[in-house]
Amino acid sequence: MKKSSFVEGTIIATLAIVIVKILGMLYVIPFYAMVGIQGSALYAYAYNIYAIFLDLSTAGLPIAISKIVNEYNTLGMMEAKQRAYKIGKSILGFAAVTIFIILIIFAPQISSLLLGDLSGGNTKEEVTLAIRCVSFAILVVPFLSVSKGYLQGHKIINVSSISQVIEQVVRISLILIGCYIIINVFHLSITTAVCLAVTGAFFGAVIAYLYVAYKIHINKDQLSIQEYKIKDNVSNKEIVKKIINYAIPFIVINTLYSLYNFADMILILRTMNYIGLPALDVEFVTSSITTWAPKINMIISSIAMGMTVSLIPTIVSAFTMKNGQEVNNKLNQALQMIIMISLPMTVGLSLLSKSVWSVFYGLSNNYGPIILSLTVFVTLIANVYMIVSSTLQALNKFSLVYKSALLGFALNAILDVPIMLLYNQIGIPPFLGATTASIIGYASASIYVLYKLKKENDLHYGKTYRLLLKLIFPIVSMIIIVLLTKWIVPVNYDSKLSCIIYIFINTILGALTYLGILYKQGTLEKVLGTNLFNKIKQKLTFGKFKNN
Repeated sequence: MKKSSFVEGTIIATLAIVIVKILGMLYVIPFYAMVGIQGSALYAYAYNIYAIFLDLSTAGLPIAISKIVNEYNTLGMMEAKQRAYKIGKSILGFAAVTIFIILIIFAPQISSLLLGDLSGGNTKEEVTLAIRCVSFAILVVPFLSVSKGYLQGHKIINVSSISQVIEQVVRISLILIGCYIIINVFHLSITTAVCLAVTGAFFGAVIAYLYVAYKIHINKDQLSIQEYKIKDNVSNKEIVKKIINYAIPFIVINTLYSLYNFADMILILRTMNYIGLPALDVEFVTSSITTWAPKINMIISSIAMGMTVSLIPTIVSAFTMKNGQEVNNKLNQALQMIIMISLPMTVGLSLLSKSVWSVFYGLSNNYGPIILSLTVFVTLIANVYMIVSSTLQALNKFSLVYKSALLGFALNAILDVPIMLLYNQIGIPPFLGATTASIIGYASASIYVLYKLKKENDLHYGKTYRLLLKLIFPIVSMIIIVLLTKWIVPVNYDSKLSCIIYIFINTILGALTYLGILYKQGTLEKVLGTNLFNKIKQKLTFGKFKNN
């Protein structure tokens, strides 16, 4: 198994996550068409609850194992590294079984908390069944996650990346084939189809875990997996303490991220019901903001996810060797890459929101494109927050992790209802208030973290600021080109084919404009690094470009 450098690891992880997210985006088109608005809302209820409890049982531990493995590897403590991996799996096993039992027993109470007095849509009994079905994945996903974390700690990114693709392919295949058979062959209910769909996470995780376990087994010599007669001078108690100390910040971050969605779901349901929206519109708006718009935005969020996989072990290595300059360089490089790639995608998706929504879900409800046009900016700012919070965690700044996460969550929860009611009074679609609150929450948390890192660790962001200034001209140029193309090229929003052609033309012209200007500025080479830039250039020119 090949180890990866920071940028190479970022590219490998990001490509895999992009593939996974593209598959995750595309499957919703036939799935949404099969189950409709009410079925998709039921799916969203189950998955948002699942995400919270999955974070409670796994978030933190895989990355904590990655961090500890990298740390012990750097210090040459191979026996302690293996012991940490085994202890991590034991902790996960206990957490997974506990969370599974809680979900099975308390699913009715969770459904009641979720729906409140809302009637006319999905029933509490249907939501309860869906939650219980999805809970089985909790028994497998944690073990898959910690095994991937173990490999990432060795800077082996390709195996965990491939496993993600395998997991997604299996899950989506079960969802689409299973739903089609249940609805069109056996003519059973939409609820039954959705309940089968949410079990796809379980079967996808099983196959992916078997693949990762096999790869670890056949490469045990490279990973130094063996029985050590002499123990390193680290007790099990110290390892457990270190795992917990490393894991808790990640658990807090990921759980609060899921709670962002959960809080939005409850507050939107209650507020829209209070304002007087019909039940089906309330469910559509809620599931669109918390699930279906984010499905489309996955392509943007995948960039930050792939980057953090490689960023954390790299910063841990630099921090362990007390190389502050390298920490500063890697944080700035990560911020520059995330902004340079995510910003144009965000702006473009917002401009093309109506045609994109039509391709995925149709225009049976006019609220969808409006929701997508703003939620995509939540994803952009969440990407930045993911990078800066990952840096905090790699530097063991746990108190700042808690403070920033709680700041963002508190602002989001406090501002949700007031902004929704304000928007309703001034004629703006009220449900956009929840998205605005999320933007404020993530932005405030990110600014707070960057300020504290500058003050406490003497980190500087001059290169990132200069990049932002350089991006103004290419972004504005791209917007002008897309707006002109939208004005010239006709589109029929009721035709998926017409929308796809329209999106393709705008994307190509916008991307060529943006990348062409960046290339002429020399910005691409500066951010990616000369070596990687030349490699990419050589690939794109089919070997005609020669690096002198």
